[in-house]
Formats: sequence, C-alpha cells, structure tokens
Amino acid sequence: HYSKQVDNRKLRLGYTTGSCAAAAAKASAYMLLSGKVVDYINLMTPKGIPLHLEVLNAEWGRGFVSCAIRKDAGDDPDVTDGVLIYAKVSYHRESSFSEKYNKNQNKIYIGAGVGVGIVTKPGLEQPQGAPAINRVPRQMITEELTRLCKYYQVSQGLDVEISVPQGVDLAEKTFNPRLGIMGGISILGTTGIVEPMSESALISSIHLELKQQAELGKKSLVVTPGNY
Repeated sequence: HYSKQVDNRKLRLGYTTGSCAAAAAKASAYMLLSGKVVDYINLMTPKGIPLHLEVLNAEWGRGFVSCAIRKDAGDDPDVTDGVLIYAKVSYHRESSFSEKYNKNQNKIYIGAGVGVGIVTKPGLEQPQGAPAINRVPRQMITEELTRLCKYYQVSQGLDVEISVPQGVDLAEKTFNPRLGIMGGISILGTTGIVEPMSESALISSIHLELKQQAELGKKSLVVTPGNY
C-alpha cells in the first residue's frame, strides 16, 4: 500500500476505474488466449506504481472470458469505491464494435456494456456517441492486449467490453448527468492512481465543466467556492 501526507495525516492511495478496467481486460485476455486461470494480475500504472490485483468472478464462454477487478479508492471519498469493474474479452468480429471510436492499428476494439456511460454532449474528452472511457484507460487496455496478441500470435484482434453493473445507479451521484454522460459512470484516470483529497483532480473537474459550457455557447460563467 502506498500513501501520501495530507495535513499531517497519512492517507492511503487507491487506483482508478481506468486501472481496474485495464487489469480486468488484461486478465480476461490472458485467460482467453492462454487457456489458464489466473487469481491475480499485475499492472504497471502510468504513474510508475505497480498493482497486484485480485481477479474476481471469472466466467468462461464460447469465444470469450469475463472477469472483474474491485475498485479501491484508498482514503479518498469516492462513490465508486468497492465497485466491481468488468471486462469481457473475445476474438474480434467486424460487427461487434463500431470502428468509428476505435481508430487504432492494434486491432483492440473497446466498447461499453451496462453501467458505462455514453457521451451525449460536446466538450468532453471523448466525442458524442462514444463510450465514456477516457484516453489513458483506452491506451492502457490497448497496450496490454497488444502485447498479449503479439505473444500468442493473434492476428484478428480482440473486442473488449467494459461494464459496471452498479454504474447506472452510481452515475446519479456523480457529475455525469450534468455533463451529458448518460447511462452509467465514466472510466477515468490519467496516472492510474487515486490520490486522496487531490486539489488537481478537483480543479480538473471544474475545468472540464467550464470547457463544456463554453463549447455550448455560454458567454458568462460564475464560479462560486463553497465549504469543501
């Protein structure tokens, strides 16, 4: 466990929904391609902190494997703490996911299942109509699965469906409805690590909403600090 000092308190770091999605995808892909069961999976985060995560609820089906990773927000007050993030990995079929939102040369196609929101307004990182799975989690998933495809000589690529069964209800407790992300939570993270009470994360969320309002044509905006 890693920690940081805040106001003379030692607070435990956590890991993002993006890290959970990438770890679940890596575990499912490994089980699909190797035929072996894994109980734990290793993942290196962009921040350089390694994770060793328990693989939960593994399910095998015809041409696919699905499993989950439990989100741990550390000591941050995060509504997604303890939630299961699932990844279902299967061999790529052309009709499975729109290639419009999967413009890559690695043949890793990432889509949203139940509980992952869809972007419906401009001004966000992902375009309208795309799953709310941000750039860094997509990159983490793509890099991990590309390495596995190369090792196991899989040429047709893989489909990855990220889902969060509790995400539909949890989304109502987040900014997502205000931002126009409908139907679930977002898969987020830039470092892969949750830093408790992060000022930069708070400022980033304010910046995101201001950017969206500007793109929607709002000319005057008021920011009011509260008792946070």
